[in-house]
Amino acid sequence: MRALMLDAANAPFRPIEMPQPVPAAGEVLVRVQASGVTVLDTKIRAGAAGHARHPLPAILGMELAGTVEAVGSGVTRFQPGDEVYGMTGGVGGIQGSLADYVAADADLLARKPASLSMREAASLPLNIITAWEGLVDRAKVQAGQTVLVQGGAGGVGHLVVQLALAFGAIPFATGSAGNAAVIAELGASPIDYRAETPADYVARLTDGRGFDVVYDTAGGASLDASFAAVTRFGHVVTALGWGTHALAPLSFKGASYSGVFTLLPLLTGEGRAHHGEILAKAAALADAGKLRPRLDPRIFTWAEIETAHEAVARNSAHGKVVVSHQD
Repeated sequence: MRALMLDAANAPFRPIEMPQPVPAAGEVLVRVQASGVTVLDTKIRAGAAGHARHPLPAILGMELAGTVEAVGSGVTRFQPGDEVYGMTGGVGGIQGSLADYVAADADLLARKPASLSMREAASLPLNIITAWEGLVDRAKVQAGQTVLVQGGAGGVGHLVVQLALAFGAIPFATGSAGNAAVIAELGASPIDYRAETPADYVARLTDGRGFDVVYDTAGGASLDASFAAVTRFGHVVTALGWGTHALAPLSFKGASYSGVFTLLPLLTGEGRAHHGEILAKAAALADAGKLRPRLDPRIFTWAEIETAHEAVARNSAHGKVVVSHQD
């Protein structure tokens, strides 16, 4: 089969031929039709993601959508011909999706949403799992709650907004003035974080009470702003808890804090089945018209992997970048 090998940090991708994998017990052989390109993929390529534990040379690519070709012993949920999607490798020394075929742990897969294309499905796994683990698993969002999303037009943020709506919550989202229309179209009330302080928008939108749940997708100053914006006994969750932060603003409100590290099941083997469960539930929401990913309008081919990575690394994409495996 064909694959794209990364020999060293910042090196170009090298096309290779390698043996097609054979699915072991509990695995599914997937013919990959589309691969999502994540920010983490670009950091691994740059040698700046030690926490991903993906030694080079390696095949990158965390996300895929494709068709089941064969199943290993013990696999009963899938059969050849099923269309599936998932976050199956590209970290922890596990082969990534930039190849014709992947032998993936069946627990990490779910059937692709029927209403989404292969490209759309391949754009979802990392971001929707991250959004779900924070908003649903950690914060346990409830109908009628107010949810503030820090970075509501971003890859994770735009899905958190849609999940909040799907669960009956009331979403608000920060972003630049240029992203206000995108945020409003998603169904959230936009907040220009450059024009208003947390105290300003808490006063204007919640009568000074604060938000029941705050989901931070940016880290740094955004996480500090989240501590200021949450209500008493509320919950702050972040997918980027980097840096040093004072917890007193949170403690004085009796509020809770949770972090999300979506790679853990891939890196440790623990909790993989829950990733498949999340993807199955997300597929149901997508097919019910409640979840739609934002894709960059450009269609990147296998031969344009360098350009696709550059678009993500330089933050020049308008939506998720996906590589199509068709020529």
